[in-house]
Amino acid sequence: MKIHEYQAKAILARYAVPVPRGKVAFTVDEAEAAARELGGSVVVKAQIHAGGRGKGGGVKVAKDATEARELASRILGMTLVTHQTGPEGRVVKRLLIEETLPIERELYLGIVLDRVQGKPVLMASAAGGMDIEEVAAKTPEKILKATIDPGLGLLAFQARKLAFGIGIPAASVNGAVQAMMALARASMDVDASLAEINPFILTKDGKVYALDAKINIDDNALYRHKDLIELRDLNEEDPLEVEASKFGLNYIKLDGTVGCMVNGAGLAMATMDIIKYAGGSPANFLDVGGGANAEQVKNAFRILISDTSVKAVLINIFGGILRCDTLASGVVAAARELNMQIPIVVRMEGTNVELGRQILNESGLKLTVADGMKDAAEKVVALAK
Repeated sequence: MKIHEYQAKAILARYAVPVPRGKVAFTVDEAEAAARELGGSVVVKAQIHAGGRGKGGGVKVAKDATEARELASRILGMTLVTHQTGPEGRVVKRLLIEETLPIERELYLGIVLDRVQGKPVLMASAAGGMDIEEVAAKTPEKILKATIDPGLGLLAFQARKLAFGIGIPAASVNGAVQAMMALARASMDVDASLAEINPFILTKDGKVYALDAKINIDDNALYRHKDLIELRDLNEEDPLEVEASKFGLNYIKLDGTVGCMVNGAGLAMATMDIIKYAGGSPANFLDVGGGANAEQVKNAFRILISDTSVKAVLINIFGGILRCDTLASGVVAAARELNMQIPIVVRMEGTNVELGRQILNESGLKLTVADGMKDAAEKVVALAK
């Protein structure tokens, strides 16, 4: 689950990570009032779930409250396009009004899970303010790392080594160490899959601040964080993905024309690969899970055909817990109820496969039953074209 910058900063502030003074605003009047309360020069920042907001025109500096109001009127409601939103962009519905700070240097801090070690890793870099992916690709030597033992947390000597490593002056090291350790505690406590401060700044008077913040929370851990669920902004998520989550379906929209319905993430990845191999392009990743029932299959279909870019559907199921006859019954019921006009190709193997094929063949519907994954991919790509 992604959250907004102002929400991430509120979490970090609870752990004593220094953040600039700021207020969220949903209207132009609220933006002006926040700027007056903060006083002096302020930054007007669009709040969307994407990076690159400044380059897209979503971050502006105002010299006073009057200018803040003018900028807020321009940014609120705009469709902000960045390299992370895609060409469709995101509509800005809230702003963060924040005090400006005298920046001396921009640095980077970020905590992610190292899947090789099976532990969180704190990354620090002197190249702050840039996309960390770009730094990793062009100057990987600028990224320093410290592995965090989950039982101990980030230790002071690790943070100190990183602070000196990215060039923080001796007089400011203690502040940086405290901020790094607080970031690590916050990340662990909220079960973050990503906790990033970019830029992590050093001011002209030697203080450190989280000038920007991004926290992604592991969906699988949300049952432990009932208080954080309310931070979810459904306006920032794909409507079909939100709808799928209501029925326990794992759905991710892509930009192709072949809708995919499978059971199991590994099979989903293999299905998308073989569609590409056959010359097509998947329109989604949809995993109904191993224990799906006929009702879930019907809802999966409804979500698939709601995507107007889908020209054909491939159902690729290995019958285990989800038996092939259960799947076939769900497919037939859904096709009839939803009056499916899109071509459907079905590839099934596993428990009760013969019964499942019989149900499909006797349904009277125009369903194409494939013999193997390669045959299924070739047939659905041809139908999509």
